[in-house]
Amino acid sequence: MSDHAHSTTTEDAALWVGLSLIAGLGSQGLRALLSQFGAPDQIYSAKLADLSKVVPEKIARKIKAGPYSAAAAPVLEWLQQPSNQLLTLADAYYPQALLEIQDPPPVLYAKGRLELLNAPSLAIVGSRNATPQGEKNAREFAKALSDNGYCIVSGLALGIDGAAHQGALDGHGSTIAVVGTGLDIVYPARHRQLAHQISERGLLISEFPLGTPSMAQNFPRRNRIISGLSRGCLVVEAHLQSGSLITARLAAEQGREVFAIPGSIHSPVAKGCHQLIKQGAKLVESIHDILEELGGIALHGADDIDRAENVHNPLFDHMCFDPVGMDTLVERSGLTSEALSAMLLLLELEGRVTSLPGGRYQRIG
Repeated sequence: MSDHAHSTTTEDAALWVGLSLIAGLGSQGLRALLSQFGAPDQIYSAKLADLSKVVPEKIARKIKAGPYSAAAAPVLEWLQQPSNQLLTLADAYYPQALLEIQDPPPVLYAKGRLELLNAPSLAIVGSRNATPQGEKNAREFAKALSDNGYCIVSGLALGIDGAAHQGALDGHGSTIAVVGTGLDIVYPARHRQLAHQISERGLLISEFPLGTPSMAQNFPRRNRIISGLSRGCLVVEAHLQSGSLITARLAAEQGREVFAIPGSIHSPVAKGCHQLIKQGAKLVESIHDILEELGGIALHGADDIDRAENVHNPLFDHMCFDPVGMDTLVERSGLTSEALSAMLLLLELEGRVTSLPGGRYQRIG
């Protein structure tokens, strides 16, 4: 372990990057070499015959060709920029929590505040096609947890992830985005502004080399890092086939707490959460349910979410949290459609009702 945080010198970085870019070696192969030979310089100076006992000969030959490849040059150049860093298993800053998981990434590319990697963290994940209510929940829970000293970890995807990062930045704490592409690519492009804010006030990390485009198989791999960094994982909304359920499963396997917010029995994005709750995830109605399980760091701001919901509007007696059409509302409330439209517009402006396709309305919060 080095005394200096992230003291990966340029030479060290070149050796680590060289190894990590060898096609076919993978993180398990690299960890096997490290446990056999020690540091990267010792791997490079090992005999071909000795290397071939640990990895296939074809890969051993690539190692013997040396670390300075055309592929490594852009990475070393990227590392010259002030907030860009390479974290390796040998660094003092390497997150302790990741060392406990089955397949810790030997190399992490990072942009932003490295100290967040060892802060108490909670993952918040969920559907890309979230409902307005789901995004509001994610943002409010993330802000309240951030105000209570938790760093919010998520995957920068559209929907719940983006709302969770935003909520964390709204609070006193911060956020880590674990991405499934190289750090020189922002995916989805719609989150360019958010990624920029996170690199300045939080931390972006990836185990994938620069230039790695968005590929379906990389996202489930990234999920083990999201859950691995965190003490627990909160699923806000998820379809039954959602990637968020993979994150929740990994969290459970890693011995982390799993939390889920219940929803309407008619909503497809609630089904994944309900399945998790049946399997033993903790049902969450307020931030207290999470802090009680994980231990609150301080309890301020936790009641704000509850308080905002106590101002009652009589129209809510006729509106459930399921989508409802105008005709049904006229029937239930006995009001004219003009009076209803005016009330709904007001509630929509206050952010307490959302209008959905097909002339339907739904309560939020």
